[in-house]
Amino acid sequence: MKKVAFYTLGCKVNQYETEAMAELFEKAGYTVVDFDEYADVYVINTCTVTNLGDRKSRQMIRRAKRLNEHSIVAVVGCYAQTAAEEVSRIEGVNLIIGTKDRSRIVEFVHQLEEQDDQINAVDNIMASREFEDMRVTSYKGRTRAFLKIQEGCNQFCSYCIIPYARGPVRSRKPEDILEEVKRLSENGFKEIVFAGIHVASYGKDLKDTNLLKILQQVHEIEGIERLRLSSIEPMTINEEFVNTALKLPKLCPHYHISLQSGCDRTLKRMNRKYNTEDYRQVVDRLRCNFPDVAITTDIMVGFPGETKEDFEQSMQFVKEIGFSQVHVFKYSPRKGTPAALMPDQVPPAEKERRSKLMLELVKENHVLFFEKYIGREMDVLFEQPVKEKEGYYEGLTVNYIPVIAETKEDVQGKILRVRLESMGNEYVMGKVL
Repeated sequence: MKKVAFYTLGCKVNQYETEAMAELFEKAGYTVVDFDEYADVYVINTCTVTNLGDRKSRQMIRRAKRLNEHSIVAVVGCYAQTAAEEVSRIEGVNLIIGTKDRSRIVEFVHQLEEQDDQINAVDNIMASREFEDMRVTSYKGRTRAFLKIQEGCNQFCSYCIIPYARGPVRSRKPEDILEEVKRLSENGFKEIVFAGIHVASYGKDLKDTNLLKILQQVHEIEGIERLRLSSIEPMTINEEFVNTALKLPKLCPHYHISLQSGCDRTLKRMNRKYNTEDYRQVVDRLRCNFPDVAITTDIMVGFPGETKEDFEQSMQFVKEIGFSQVHVFKYSPRKGTPAALMPDQVPPAEKERRSKLMLELVKENHVLFFEKYIGREMDVLFEQPVKEKEGYYEGLTVNYIPVIAETKEDVQGKILRVRLESMGNEYVMGKVL
């Protein structure tokens, strides 16, 4: 039996798409193996948000050929979409697919088995108007299912290559979403995470639906006990959103709300559609209505033109908001974006310095948030055994606190009441009640 291996870089959307491609290969008779094993086909699902993503993608391409020089190496995803010619020149690449036509990957591989030529299937993504429905029917070893409901982005932030890699907004049909959620529920999944390139735009290209409507519809499906949004724009969380969320008890009080900078001058140059006061009001609105809400975000340091004073403002705003978790990343110039041509690019050493300072602050906020829950009893959805601690399982509370607890039973996929007892390194130790 032929073997296929996958390596996935980047976001939850990429992870979903890898799961879908793996199912296509399995249905064609392939066995999915780890990427470090010998395989007939290696698929690298790439990311191009940063230069690091591009570099890692190239490393994995070379590794695949070392594992089996006669293998078929397929490079798919955002890096392939934005730099198809560059990828085609990398020695060992047999197949290039961008961010569409991934549902045809097995068909392309069969073509390569008949012919020895390289196939470049990358097309003009900006002309795409239909959502490519790549379904996942099972998630091996997982209890939370990521559900891709939307593709593309129309925001065009000045630093971001993603609109050029993913194309315009395309939404998945509501009936297809509901069908997949029902199937996931039947397979024992308790939590659904809505994922997309710009989830807040869901439904803008369809009639009679939007993000709130599809949330309400999925909420009614039996067996699903938790709904979670992977990421959302701040201005989506208006009064209507909050009033609807109050009627949806399955919707987790955890919102990953994109920020990028806590300085208004920087936000304006980033072409973000809000300022810090707008953001503050959104956070206040959530905290007034959902006392246990967790707010997580992304912060960029070293954006072109960001002065030391701008950075200090951003630090102060992050401290004021008190995020439970923050993904900190250094600005990386992306060819083809306006920010790459902006003057006053911040030197790498200064970006590194600012990143370290921001990470220290983020860790302080992180600990303060967790400490508030020590002694509380909360429901935890246990996901998997802890590899380093036999007899322990790890899971998440509704507001995204990672919990580890000792148990003699297999509790994977179960939601259990747990007392949060002490702080760990990046988690809280709990006791199952």
